Amino acid sequence: MRPALSDATRGRILFGGDYNPEQWPEETWQDDVRLMTRARVNSVTLGVFSWSRLEPEPGAREFGWLDRLMDLLHANGIGVVLATPTSSPPPWMGRLHPDTLPRDADGHTEWWGGRQHFSHSSATYRRYAAAITEDLAARYGTHPALTMWHINNEYCTADHGDEAAAAFRRWLRQRYTTLDALNTAWGTAFWSQGYDTWDGILPPRRAHYLKNPAQVLDFRRFTSDMLLECYTAERDIVRRYTPHLPVTTNFMPLWIGQDAWRWAGEEDVVSVDLYPDPRDPLGAQHGALVQDLTRSQARGPWMLMEQAAGPVNWRGVNHPKPRGLNRLWSFQAVARGADAVCYFQWRQSRQGAEKFHSGMVGHAGEQGRTYQEIRQLGAELERISGDVSGGRIDADIAVLHDWHSWWAGAHEGRPSTLVDLPEVLTAWHRALWEAHLTTDFAHPEHDLSGYRLVVVPQLYLLTDTAVTNLLAYVRGGGTLVCGFLTGVADEDDRVRTGGMDARLRELFGIRTLHEWWPLEAGETVECEGFRGTLWSEEIEPEPGAAETVPYRGGELDGLPAVLRRVRAWYVSTLPEPDALRSLLAGIAAGAGVRPVLDGLPVGVEAVRRGELLFLLNHGREQVTVQVPGTHRELIGGTDVTDAVTLGRHGVAVLRS
Repeated sequence: MRPALSDATRGRILFGGDYNPEQWPEETWQDDVRLMTRARVNSVTLGVFSWSRLEPEPGAREFGWLDRLMDLLHANGIGVVLATPTSSPPPWMGRLHPDTLPRDADGHTEWWGGRQHFSHSSATYRRYAAAITEDLAARYGTHPALTMWHINNEYCTADHGDEAAAAFRRWLRQRYTTLDALNTAWGTAFWSQGYDTWDGILPPRRAHYLKNPAQVLDFRRFTSDMLLECYTAERDIVRRYTPHLPVTTNFMPLWIGQDAWRWAGEEDVVSVDLYPDPRDPLGAQHGALVQDLTRSQARGPWMLMEQAAGPVNWRGVNHPKPRGLNRLWSFQAVARGADAVCYFQWRQSRQGAEKFHSGMVGHAGEQGRTYQEIRQLGAELERISGDVSGGRIDADIAVLHDWHSWWAGAHEGRPSTLVDLPEVLTAWHRALWEAHLTTDFAHPEHDLSGYRLVVVPQLYLLTDTAVTNLLAYVRGGGTLVCGFLTGVADEDDRVRTGGMDARLRELFGIRTLHEWWPLEAGETVECEGFRGTLWSEEIEPEPGAAETVPYRGGELDGLPAVLRRVRAWYVSTLPEPDALRSLLAGIAAGAGVRPVLDGLPVGVEAVRRGELLFLLNHGREQVTVQVPGTHRELIGGTDVTDAVTLGRHGVAVLRS
């Protein structure tokens, strides 16, 4: 049986963050440990960017400082998530081995001086990465401080260079076997692109005009797979030494570069980095979306590997978090399944590219507001951890998402570049979140039978297996609602006959999809009872087969904006937020799905995790929430009856 997050948490919520002591004099370490202890920090991640310190020249090893640090942390009851430092190779590697450096689509080399400057396909890079990983595992595999392995960091590197090109050709031969099959899948009859030799195939480098979309799609698949090979190679090394300890790597939130469903299946712990903008009025909804997606990938508790205690440094304007917001968003993560709440980073850097990125201990030191709020949060998480850790979340709704569909739908030659899948996905999730409906995410080929309602904001590409799965779900009694541009293409990004899979057209009661009518920025289309944005479609329904909500006025007057055939709905535009919320809430109610709690004040989020009810006030004003019965409020340790008062950014955790 594979290890899991519970093997590291051991009934607790992990609390801590990335610790980069190599940036500081060693005498600072004792003060760090003192402050960590006061803040109830029980876990730190070490070594993420330490490769040049550990291996200052090829083959050399300097482990003494890490030995002392591991011992110090263990002596103070702080566990270590030990990272392999392979996301940032030392400068000597690129200087001595330029083949390890990636190239972009224009042929430009990505040089050392930043991070992630490695080619996933470089045999030299992989050899050095395996060697440092092997030595770390051999030296620290039995250390009592070690609780988990963290491989690399935020895998995101693409490479269009010659070694990557050779690897791409090998990947393609394994996928297609013959050139005829590749030419068919890529549609190379268009623009005279037919290949007569494997050696003629390159990554999608700079082109005079639009690139072959199927080639670009396969290159995205290849890149995800090559990065995954790098991860599994290091994972397998550390597993040999510590088969009982879980292994993870940290996802970036809703990142386009990885097929995260496939990656999650290779991880013992699914972890994510999450940085909502504190000035974004929908920052909490973005957090909820990423948390729901990560929990679904993990199929249970997950790890918040990174967040910011205050401002970041990479937005145009980097705002700090107002008082109480860091606490609120941390509890939101716990409410939605996190059993680890961690930060980048422990102590704010004084030098380097991220010296204005906040830390748990900011430039103001232990007297600063940031650290004082961290102390409060650490104590509160410790107080509730025994009741929360390991708790699961039940959802009756699944939102479907697939990276291959995202990749295919993002091609530059699409009908509207204003259609951006993350924005569409966010709009639909927002509607459900504001209706207080708990959602999972799922892949379109997953077993969906346990859900009352399946929501498809947009799946431009659907495999035959996925289409069959959706049909079987509806035949089995489930309710399905799909957004526009769904089922357009097959797995090779080949547009299906009729512009939508024929089986889906029959399911929704569509006779003919005549044309797509994308809208300009700010343009709307009138529909019966609401306005649509972004997109519209010229649809001819099967006579008498479907209930419809029509467009009103303009070219599409009288044609259906929304179709319903028994338990299958199709929405051919993006309704404005209030209308989309009303539509989905009504469909959910018809499917037997109820909100977590009725009558919630505006801005209050309610989430059930196991036997606990979390109440989160995303507003700045005090509110009172009606909660029938008597409950124990776990943070404050008091009993409440029938109502709970939440202050600005307030949180309550209730047990019946």
